[in-house]
Amino acid sequence: MLHQTRIVSTNRLLRGLEKHDLALLEPHLHRRSVERGGELFAKGERIETVWFPESGLGSIMTTTPEGLRAENGLVGREGFLPVSMVLGDDRTPHEGLMQLPGECLSIPADALREALAQSSSLQLALLRFAQVLSVQTAYTALSNAVHQVDERLARWLLMCLDRVDDQELELTHDFLSIMLAVRRPTVSLALQKLEGMHLIRSDRGCVRVRDRAALEEFAGASYGAPEAEYERLIGTFR
Repeated sequence: MLHQTRIVSTNRLLRGLEKHDLALLEPHLHRRSVERGGELFAKGERIETVWFPESGLGSIMTTTPEGLRAENGLVGREGFLPVSMVLGDDRTPHEGLMQLPGECLSIPADALREALAQSSSLQLALLRFAQVLSVQTAYTALSNAVHQVDERLARWLLMCLDRVDDQELELTHDFLSIMLAVRRPTVSLALQKLEGMHLIRSDRGCVRVRDRAALEEFAGASYGAPEAEYERLIGTFR
């Protein structure tokens, strides 16, 4: 579904723009509903559209030549994707998809590129988010290297909660295995551990967080640095 909209958006990055910068984008923004698994951009292809999620969750995926995939970035209503274009490239080595369905404001890449050329403050705002996303990617790599799977799962669930309004997430074990780059039985064991600690409740295709504060305590140092960077550079994250 596609229709033009006047901008009253829940996307935090758009809401924080200067009025003159938002005015540059507004004529070109359209609201789209994107289903679970919907493609936002493709690996190696020219970027035609840039997305500002208002609800749902977008994933940035890296794929091996053999077809194995892992998530290296998670973006919701705090930002936009892909960030490659504002970094001077019109392609990306990653692919983007919606892991949870929702609405996004989309803009043609050429229109955004023209707006960026007219406003250094708009360029700075989007570059700051690109910096935040690079920190998130770095900390995902760090967490994958030094933290246990159950801690990584706790971190990932917290990151999802930061970007949605519900405490309940529609997530299958198979999907979680892709997000965490581990086998499905490993995900099942990690979910069982968090459930046994009364941090979550896991049913078929659904995970509900029961105690966010305790989940943050369990995640420990695996969670928080990219979120702090967002607040330092852009504003309130949650």
